[in-house]
Amino acid sequence: MTDYVNGKAGAREDLSRFLAACYYEPSTDFSEESLFDSMLAAASAIDPDLAERARKLGAAFAAQDMQTLLVDHTALFIGPSQPRAMPYASFWLTDDQSGRHDATMAVLDLYAQGGFDVSEELHELPDHIAVELEFLYLLIFAQNQVPIGGNMFDLVAANALHRRFVIEHLGTWIDAFAAAVKSGAETAFYRELAEFTERFVRMEADLARRH
Repeated sequence: MTDYVNGKAGAREDLSRFLAACYYEPSTDFSEESLFDSMLAAASAIDPDLAERARKLGAAFAAQDMQTLLVDHTALFIGPSQPRAMPYASFWLTDDQSGRHDATMAVLDLYAQGGFDVSEELHELPDHIAVELEFLYLLIFAQNQVPIGGNMFDLVAANALHRRFVIEHLGTWIDAFAAAVKSGAETAFYRELAEFTERFVRMEADLARRH
């Protein structure tokens, strides 16, 4: 049983990283580095339905030419005017322009509590969906580093920060964001990605509520 739990916990780490990568500009690296095979392996260790979503995601990527994916990615998340699915948490958390700065600072505070530094080389705001998924990876990693029978204070703190992030922050806006992606996407790949992300975050929130 312990091996199964550890494998499932490690798979959750992996999926967070893989999902984050999918929100950056699509490239042939996705195929060359077997990204979707790795996602399928991780999802299969967590949940059969999630594994099926991973299969569909990989198939959708393979079926689409790269130029069309690039155009769809740009329209959804970059512009040229307003993106069809704004990829920033602050956009979904408040309609008040001045309040969006506070929302961004709030997530930076969570990052600081988790020891997460946003790279200066990243040309994105810190509340971008990809960055938030990378932070989720770090939170799951921190939980997994506490050995069984180890420091319970560390485990309680790690669980508490994970709970705050996925329930009180990421879980509050992911549904609206995913709906916008599914509505605005021209390709099956981004519709599948939105569905996969939404389901994974919901699963993380459900898990956090049980801790």
